[in-house]
Formats: sequence, structure tokens, C-alpha cells
Amino acid sequence: MDLVIDANVLFSVLIKRGKTEELILHEDIQLFAPEFIFEEFDKYTKLIIEKTERSKEELDEILDVLKKKIKTIPNEETEKSLSEAQIICPDKDDVEYFALALKLHCPLWSQDKALKQQNIIKVYSTEELNKMFQ
Repeated sequence: MDLVIDANVLFSVLIKRGKTEELILHEDIQLFAPEFIFEEFDKYTKLIIEKTERSKEELDEILDVLKKKIKTIPNEETEKSLSEAQIICPDKDDVEYFALALKLHCPLWSQDKALKQQNIIKVYSTEELNKMFQ
């Protein structure tokens, strides 16, 4: 299954081990994200280290795995979908994720319930994906 993954899902993996990590690494899930997603982690590294159950080394290791697992797509490739994404996305901070989902014709993985307040892009929560891939 192809999915666009938002940064909050990735933050939760970096902070805590569990089902989300298992899902991200599931062989039947192909993940995509806008190219800026890993820049977000660089900005919040100190905060993540303060909150995580992981050592700095473990954090670096899982981040390397995530960078291999998640295919980042350059912004230029989603420009054509951006105006439609701005119209349908309930949260202006998530427009790039919607633009990518529109371009790839695939769902979005997010814990943000507000993103489900539209009917163009299917948005799955971690719980919904866990049920699908058990």
C-alpha cells in the first residue's frame, strides 16, 4: 500500500517504540513524504532527544532507517496539485502532504483528526492501519 506520511507520525516513532514503528517498517507499506520532512527533524532534534525512550545513537539509527524507507518527493513535482490541495486541506500546515497525496493518488497517514474533514483524500490513522495490517 502506498501512503503519504506526515511528520507527526514520524515524530511519534522517534520518541516511542511500538506499533507505529512496526507499521512504518512493514514490507507491504511504501511511504512517501514531501522533501522537507527530514528538515523538520533537524529543527526539533533537541526536543526529540529530551522526550525519547531512545539513546542518541538509537535515534540516529532509526532516523537512518526512516530515510531509506520513506521516499521524499521534490516540491516541484507537486506544484500542479498545490492549488487543489489548498482548497481541500482543512489545515494550511498540511497542504504539502495533501498535494503529494493528490499527485500520487494515494491516502495520507496522519493522527490529525481534522484532516478527515474532507472527502477527497482518504486519511488513515495509525489505529486504522494497525487493523488493516495485523
